[in-house]
Amino acid sequence: MTLHFFPPFRFPFRAILGIVFVGIAASADPLRAQEREDWEALPKTQLAPEIDERVESHPDLIFETIGDKELKLHLYRPKKAVGSLPAIVCIHGGGWNKGDRRHHANIAKALAARGFVTVSIDYRLSGEAIFPAHIYDCKAAVRWLRANAGKWGIDPKFIGATGASAGGHLAALLGTSGGVEELEGDGGNPDFSSTIQAFAPMGGQTDFMSERNRKKSAEAKIWQAFLGGSQDEVPDTYRLASPREHLDAGDGPFLVLAGELDDPSTHADELRRDAKALGIPTGLKVVKGAPHPLLTKQKFFDIVIDELDAFFKQQLK
Repeated sequence: MTLHFFPPFRFPFRAILGIVFVGIAASADPLRAQEREDWEALPKTQLAPEIDERVESHPDLIFETIGDKELKLHLYRPKKAVGSLPAIVCIHGGGWNKGDRRHHANIAKALAARGFVTVSIDYRLSGEAIFPAHIYDCKAAVRWLRANAGKWGIDPKFIGATGASAGGHLAALLGTSGGVEELEGDGGNPDFSSTIQAFAPMGGQTDFMSERNRKKSAEAKIWQAFLGGSQDEVPDTYRLASPREHLDAGDGPFLVLAGELDDPSTHADELRRDAKALGIPTGLKVVKGAPHPLLTKQKFFDIVIDELDAFFKQQLK
């Protein structure tokens, strides 16, 4: 897949039914009546039965223990694959304060059926720990993959990440913060690298230091719970949590995906502009007609899987 730079779409954001993926791009404005009717009429995402037939599943593997808490992942691998395969870490959304490994199982399974080893992971939530605990856990999952590469048939040189909403932010931060000591944590397998080679955030924030997000943070309780206050109160934490602040020429390529009806801040315009200046391949896919929770409806889910498959096959093989 050839990555292109697209001019940003400018559509007003509307929150979707008040149901999923809370917080990261949320708005108080409801869908218009016709939009709501159209949205509800769309079939929900359901994996085709043949995907289960093509993928071997290994649920509830422990990749990190913190005190008495076990962080687990689901691992998926193509049944008939031979040799070492690239791996993809799938990071769920939920405003950093809800959800678990089950909530990105569909996307992990669908990508495994395309030829990858995939994991859908847990991470500590805002009610349990404050940032940067969330990214510590994502990096621990990457190190676990490398430490166990031989067992699971993984090529440790090629690991990527994707995620939606809050998971999109964490995937972008994972992709830009390799070697940033403040974000590594002291989790397991410290002799292995947590640096990944490509990433694809979906509907995530990538610049917490923007003026838009300064204003947003003053009222968004979910953001304040995640980062310990507003941008004005804890600017250093917001800077540390911003993927854009860590981007450098050594980072891997990335593809940004966003719903057409989502907030334009999810297009990562500034991050992509910075990447272009550094010579990092990047692109934007705006999914026509899709809202923030673009994975919950089959129509949009299928588009996303095709985009991710093409991107990671190009960048991880």
